[in-house]
Amino acid sequence: MYSCTECNKWFSAQRYLRQHMNIHSCKYQCSECGKSCQGTFALTMHRRSHSGEKPFECSVCGKRFTMTRHLAVHSRIHSGEKPYKCHLCDRSFSLSDSLQRHIRSIHSNLRPHSCSYCGKQFATVTDMKRHVRVHTGAKSFVCRHCSEEFVWREQLRAHLLKSHNEGTWFTCHICPKKFTRKGHHKQHMQRHAGVKPYVCDECPTRFITANELKQHQRVHSDYGQFSCFLCNAQFKRKSDANKHLKKCSVVHALSAIVL
Repeated sequence: MYSCTECNKWFSAQRYLRQHMNIHSCKYQCSECGKSCQGTFALTMHRRSHSGEKPFECSVCGKRFTMTRHLAVHSRIHSGEKPYKCHLCDRSFSLSDSLQRHIRSIHSNLRPHSCSYCGKQFATVTDMKRHVRVHTGAKSFVCRHCSEEFVWREQLRAHLLKSHNEGTWFTCHICPKKFTRKGHHKQHMQRHAGVKPYVCDECPTRFITANELKQHQRVHSDYGQFSCFLCNAQFKRKSDANKHLKKCSVVHALSAIVL
């Protein structure tokens, strides 16, 4: 293992460490925003985020991409190819990253990365870093048209579509709804089709999204995640806790008046 003396990151090979050190030396730095990259290729790809250059076009739908691998992944939408299969539930994915996220979030309780602000634990470093923005409020994504800043990349994409008509809407061919995110569009189409790929391991109930499954699994648990700060009553669902809190606060208010 080779460690970086600047940020304590570890690498399995010395060449990876050398590439990483270019970030600290600012050898390959973007003249537009000052971001440092590991090499010339990474810098070229990054500059396309400023220029908007997308030289690779899909022959089926005409959508354009900055990199060939992004085009290759996109092409699986049209071909239906899903080469990465989960060995635990037989679900298939078009991306290896999607498969790994699925295994960590659905089949594993391992959460090795914790937030330094609140202690909440996450399965991946990426998920943890995304969460930290909730505490810091850092707005890393800037619109190149009006300089408006956003905390999340998804917010920027939605802004570009709604305010500047830049990008591609995901439109439902059954109803008039349209979406800025592919994942939301996919979930919406599953609701039309009645597809429910997530199954509870405690009962035969099925769900369309992983989040719906997680919410349901609390029914089988004795642990109350949400508690009332007035009477310490515990609830498995946030919505139930909020309903109780409204009633409980009224009760305490009336008690205070009587006293």
